[in-house]
Amino acid sequence: MSARVDVLGVGFDRVDLAGAAERILRRLDAGERTFVITANPEFVMLTRGDDDLAQIARDANLVVADGSGVVAASRLLRDPLPRVPGRLLVDALVPHLAQRRSTVFFLGAAPGVGERAAAEVRRRAPGFVVAGVHAGSAEPEDDAVSVERIRQSGAQVLFVAYGMPKQERWIARNLTALPSVRVAIGVGGVFDQLAGVQKVPPPLLHAVGLEWLWRLAREPRRWRRQRVLPLFALLVLRRRLVGR
Repeated sequence: MSARVDVLGVGFDRVDLAGAAERILRRLDAGERTFVITANPEFVMLTRGDDDLAQIARDANLVVADGSGVVAASRLLRDPLPRVPGRLLVDALVPHLAQRRSTVFFLGAAPGVGERAAAEVRRRAPGFVVAGVHAGSAEPEDDAVSVERIRQSGAQVLFVAYGMPKQERWIARNLTALPSVRVAIGVGGVFDQLAGVQKVPPPLLHAVGLEWLWRLAREPRRWRRQRVLPLFALLVLRRRLVGR
């Protein structure tokens, strides 16, 4: 694996969308356990004040640049990264998982959303195998129920939709207790999008990296999370000017 690109202390793997999917599938075929993080600037900023989360990022097997802010930062730091949106990574994996008949568990989102998301994926990819669906909870005291359901399902792939960073913490706490799971990915709002709860941004906005603005317009409460973005930009600029 090539050296990671450092963006304010978080190491990102230098892979594009196709490369990320290929690496995940290759490791799945080899039976290697793979913890995938799709990280944006908010995630990077959280790691700066949370040693446990920073360690989770270091330990993950694959960390990709989900947010356009991370891509812009890497370019400013003269070590450019491709963008790998979590939604598109799931879309890229689904047909290959269906072809392999890999069993997939949907964990998280609001009650009923995971079921609708799983049904939509089966509609898009005949042969896709849903091992189970459970909304559960991201709280540690509720881990036992979710872990037991996933263990009983024998799932090989786990999509976790608790939002960042709860989903990454959940995977880090519980992955070793799930012997059948070879791939675990935090997928954020992907279940909501698949289920039609959230509309997918127009392709043009996605192409230019402004889907975050689309989501902010539709979910104004997200501004609280995005208050860190100006500081992220300033820290990247300082890193660019003064070096490491």
